[in-house]
Amino acid sequence: MAARILPVVKLATKVTIAGGALYIACDSGLLGSSEQGSEALKKAKAAIPPAIEEWMKYFGLEAQLPTMPKVEFSPVQAWNSGVRQSITALSEAPTNATRYTNQGLQYLKDLSK
Repeated sequence: MAARILPVVKLATKVTIAGGALYIACDSGLLGSSEQGSEALKKAKAAIPPAIEEWMKYFGLEAQLPTMPKVEFSPVQAWNSGVRQSITALSEAPTNATRYTNQGLQYLKDLSK
């Protein structure tokens, strides 16, 4: 009987953990717009170092952790630059296809001489 219940309990545990992670991600704004993601990143940057210090005191660890590097990253700007690059590539695709086709034809003509 226990052999049949154990896989069900394992599956229920995994589903619960995954559901909780998804709920927290949605609740904190990670799956929302880029502005909400930026706000969530700022909140995480502010909350993580004090939590680490608290746990180090709790466990009696006196090790000095390196300082967190300053990363100036804006998800909004990264998204916009990715969209701009994609649109640029798509708008230049016909010109590039014509140019590469002409180069290929010229190469074949040179080979046949």
